[in-house]
Amino acid sequence: MNVDLVLLAAPRGFCAGVEMAIKALAWMVRSFEPPVYCYHEIVHNRLVVDRFRDLGVVFVDSVDEVPPGKPLMLSAHGSAPDVVAAARANGGFVVDAVCPLVTKVHHEVKVRAGKGYSILYVGHEGHDEAVGTMAVAPDAIHLVESEGDVVALDAPDQPVALLAQTTLSHQDWAGVLAAARDRFPDLWMPGVSDLCFATTNRQAALTEIAKRADAIVVIGSANSSNTVALEKVARSGGCPRVYRVNGADELPGDLGGVVGVTAGASAPEELVRAVIDRLNPRAGVEEVQVTDEDEYFPPPRELRDLVGSEALSDDRRVAASDVLDALAR
Repeated sequence: MNVDLVLLAAPRGFCAGVEMAIKALAWMVRSFEPPVYCYHEIVHNRLVVDRFRDLGVVFVDSVDEVPPGKPLMLSAHGSAPDVVAAARANGGFVVDAVCPLVTKVHHEVKVRAGKGYSILYVGHEGHDEAVGTMAVAPDAIHLVESEGDVVALDAPDQPVALLAQTTLSHQDWAGVLAAARDRFPDLWMPGVSDLCFATTNRQAALTEIAKRADAIVVIGSANSSNTVALEKVARSGGCPRVYRVNGADELPGDLGGVVGVTAGASAPEELVRAVIDRLNPRAGVEEVQVTDEDEYFPPPRELRDLVGSEALSDDRRVAASDVLDALAR
């Protein structure tokens, strides 16, 4: 490679919800004999999932796969109410590691449905977060992914609300929002956007570096919605070459000039370090920071009850990437 400079986006990588979920599952691994079960991937990142799998975590797509009485964690993406109920009825210790921002959307769905609204939910069909959210009020909610989906809807007789998957790109959201407002002038929306602050911050940082880069590298898994959103942002920003990679081994060998690097909210910092090492820029790394991100989500209540407040007293100061590094040793 012939890379002159790396522009490193900040913020990047783990968000507060992912930090909370990874550290919670690490406590589960330390607290129980294997296997520990996890409903769906704890986060959408191959390295993270494989590292926990190596430690005896079994990832399942149905609570029915969990033997009675075994410890179980529910993923950060949020689970359907019937899944949560089945998990708790299974007799084992259950930790619900749902991101609080997803919980907010679940609450909005429940309240709007209870008030008689027809809900348009902007999300990706089949994504874990979308599946769990729509199950909160399946008879009242309609999945829309594009402006065309909004136009094609049968006109409801009741008032209409618009909610969203937290990890969408602003491009995905803006077009559907405009179409919904055009068709439903009295559209209800929450006072605070459903779009995750971390997703928004990462997109803003990437937009800054895309203006100056000859190529952009987005680190993260293909099934990570916020990672795919970052890839879309880079392409729409006019960068001539954009690559989404799982790790340094997937980098093309002909990169040169100025290369921008960012990472999705599920991607650990060790992947970022490995990518920069492989790029080996002659002029080093320039971090481009658009905002300070100091949000923190405390461990789930069930975990606080399990290990005690004293054991978790330093939780805010412990980075999930460091926890992952320690698990690999």
